[in-house]
Amino acid sequence: MSAQGPTVPPVLLPEILEFSPQLLLDDIINFANEAITNAVDGLEEFLFRWAADRETRVRDDWDSTQEVEQGLVAFQTLLEYHTDIAFDFFETWSLRNIFAIPADLPIVVPHQEGLDLDYPAELETDLMTEVQSLRKKIDAQRRFKRLLTRSVRLSAAKARRSEKKLSELSFLQDPLLHELGQIPDRFESMFTTVSSLPPLTPETTAALTQLPLPDPGKRPWELSRTGYIDWAAKQLLTKVRQRSPGVGNSTIESTTALFDAIGAAQSLENIAKYESVRSSQEAQQQPTLPQDVEMDNLD
Repeated sequence: MSAQGPTVPPVLLPEILEFSPQLLLDDIINFANEAITNAVDGLEEFLFRWAADRETRVRDDWDSTQEVEQGLVAFQTLLEYHTDIAFDFFETWSLRNIFAIPADLPIVVPHQEGLDLDYPAELETDLMTEVQSLRKKIDAQRRFKRLLTRSVRLSAAKARRSEKKLSELSFLQDPLLHELGQIPDRFESMFTTVSSLPPLTPETTAALTQLPLPDPGKRPWELSRTGYIDWAAKQLLTKVRQRSPGVGNSTIESTTALFDAIGAAQSLENIAKYESVRSSQEAQQQPTLPQDVEMDNLD
């Protein structure tokens, strides 16, 4: 590029062009930065889907989230670095060539024709210094905004990792663990209660050893003769109550009516015959559960 001659400060350009060249360049740079951000966001979604699919297919202990996030941060930093350098050159070249006015070119804006523009140089210098200071602050705010955007993305990634770890450890809050934690206290209370009981005497031990143990595989009517008679009597009483609803068992009159309805002589004879046959069969083989006792002859 050839040597650039002296130029006047671009004070009249906003009035002539009706826009500020610096703001135009800033808008172009902002569009480029937004394009970089959108590209990184799109690449982030693609990489997370690719990493999830790879974990499903490979099924190894590869921590895809951390590597993808580190790669995205490095990629975005590299793009922003090259973009800043390129657009710094572009901004400088534009201000020195496109929006530059030669110092020896007399320019009079139509709406300023005939006006006295002789102002002290000190005032103009102070204003230009203030404008430059404001531009530096704006540029610093833009850079700070980019840093905040990057920090938000990293914080969101850390939050996702924390939520994933929390979901993996959620079983520690299961109510069953609280109930299991109370078991030692209950065992200790039971042990204390049992320890406070009086010791067994020889008479108590002998009495307990003589108690008959019921067979869990047999029904009440299969245990003994008494159990069978009790079961048969209950069956008879149930049939009589069903056939004679008015008959009760709370008074002597109801008991007498009940025995009259049953037919004491015939019923006792049938029971005796059935019990005799059952006793002979019980001596030969194990008794089986009667499916349905035929009680029609007892009526």
